[in-house]
Amino acid sequence: LLTLAFDIVTRDEIHKDPTVRLLLTRALARASGIGGMVGGQMLDLAGEGRFGDREPVDVARLQQMKTGALLRFGCIAGAILGQSSQKEYQALDDYGRALGEAFQIADDLLDVEGDAAALGKQTGQDAALGKTTFVTQLGIDGAKQRVRDLLSRADQALSIFGPRGDILRAAARFVAERKS
Repeated sequence: LLTLAFDIVTRDEIHKDPTVRLLLTRALARASGIGGMVGGQMLDLAGEGRFGDREPVDVARLQQMKTGALLRFGCIAGAILGQSSQKEYQALDDYGRALGEAFQIADDLLDVEGDAAALGKQTGQDAALGKTTFVTQLGIDGAKQRVRDLLSRADQALSIFGPRGDILRAAARFVAERKS
């Protein structure tokens, strides 16, 4: 699927300007590569001890990578395609960072509190693997507070868009409050 994503973002019909397609491709490469999803997965596996001794995990960095980086890409991709102003791009980037981290923390909370049937997967896997998460570092209440703080940060980032940002605000709430 990742290879298909690169194929799609480089197609002429995505945008008439090849520079825009190049910027989009670069952003996807950064979000999915060693500084994003792939690098985050490597940190996660190292934290589990998959490469030898268990390595300490910088949870904040890990959360910004992995799936969070791809969610952030989705936010800035719109800015790139729409050739937004630098201020709008930065707002969507800030929103994307908050959204990505909130998604990861909500996922960690679901692993602890979620219903396996609703999730379609076993819960308790992070604990079984000895993973360090915001839930293990901050506790359930602390992780929930961090998600609320991230929702506030996402909302603040969207303030320049006024009501036009309401769909993105709703998306952030959905990510934070989902049950599956």
